[in-house]
Order: sequence, then structure tokens, then C-alpha cells
Amino acid sequence: MWGEERIADELSLKLGIRVSPRTVGKYLEGGQPRGSSGQRWSTFVRNHANAVVACDFFVSVTVNFRILYVLVAMEVGSRRILYCNVTQHPTAEWTIQQFREFLAFDHPYHYVIHDRDAIFSSALDAALKGFGVRVLKTPVRAPKANAFCERLIGTIRRECLDFLIPLGEGHLRRILREWVGHYNRGRPHSSLGPGIPEPPQAKVPAGVHRHRLPAGDSVKSMPILGGLHHEYRLEKEAA
Repeated sequence: MWGEERIADELSLKLGIRVSPRTVGKYLEGGQPRGSSGQRWSTFVRNHANAVVACDFFVSVTVNFRILYVLVAMEVGSRRILYCNVTQHPTAEWTIQQFREFLAFDHPYHYVIHDRDAIFSSALDAALKGFGVRVLKTPVRAPKANAFCERLIGTIRRECLDFLIPLGEGHLRRILREWVGHYNRGRPHSSLGPGIPEPPQAKVPAGVHRHRLPAGDSVKSMPILGGLHHEYRLEKEAA
């Protein structure tokens, strides 16, 4: 399917009709026609980001070529990973139990985005409604509708699973638990300003010169996943 810019170029070069790509976007399938009071999907998600949970499954292959399924759920506004777990058999019943772990009690969320995979059954959607959230199903063959979660899964692969081969279900769960902690509390995100989903309570002391460390402080590093990544912090030098 052509994008907005391609259609605008075609209209201009071949028909002499000059319109902006943004105008074209209003009339594409799934877009909002002129005069409509509704929001575009991306605008809706952005406006409600702090109340939206995006989730999806992806697969990982063990050293013995067993396929394991990983469910990941994130808060769109903060980019914080709320939940991550592994199973060999991703049934609807198992998935409902995972949502129960972080949505069954008081929470600030109003919407859950998921695709139309059979795992996300009508029974699962009914359970989510009972947890106080509204289900937003993505359109068929529209991965960009769940772009935040798709991008997160790509990050998990590029920064973690592309370099480590899990030995089994328990090993994969431990790998992801350590990486999720790093992602939430130690990895800067440019989309946050930059910032960290769960920023540390202590503020970094300001130095006299912007290119020098504060007096009396040194840099300490902590290896993550055996040195695949490192987290850095300031620490007071011994007197």
C-alpha cells in the first residue's frame, strides 16, 4: 500500500494536483475524513499514553531448538515494562493469569492494546473488562497500530536475545528478568527526554564544569548479563 508521501507525489507529478501528505493521510483507509470529530489512532494513543498498556507475544528458541513464547506488557507513557513471562504453551487461560498478576487490583490503566491472535480470546477480553480496562484490538495486518510494543520487542532482541541462547524456560526467564530490570531502571530512553522509566531517587550532583566529574566523585560500573551491558553511577571516593 502506498504511503501518504507517495500518493501526494503521484498527484502532483502526474495529475498536477498539489496537496500535502498530511491532507492525503486524512483520506486513507483508517484515517479520519475532513470534518470528523474523531482522533487518529496515533493521536489517541499519545493523548492517553499514561493509561494505556500495550502487550504482545514473541518467540525465542533454546539451545535445543525448543520454541518458547514470551508475553511482554508495557506502559506506553513511561515505556516501563510492567510484566514479562515465559511459557511453552501460550493458552488463553495462561495469558489471563498473567494479566491477573498486574491488573487484578488497583491500577491506573484504562486501555489494553493487543492484536487479533487467537490467544487473545473473547474470554480473555471479558476477563480484562472485569479488571477495569477496555480492550483495543489492532486492525488486521497492522503492526504499526501496536508500534510501541513492536519496538520494545525489537529492542529485546537487539540488546539481549540476539547475543544469548537460552538453555531452557527457566534460563530464559532469568535472562529476561535481569534485562527488564536494566531496561526499567538503568537504560536511558531518548523518547523520554532522555530519561529512565523508573528514575533513581537520588539526583546526580552538578559539577563545577559540565565536562568534568564533581569533585570527590568517581565513576563505578555494574555489569549486566555477564557484561553484555553496563550501568554507570557516581560514587564518592574514599577520603
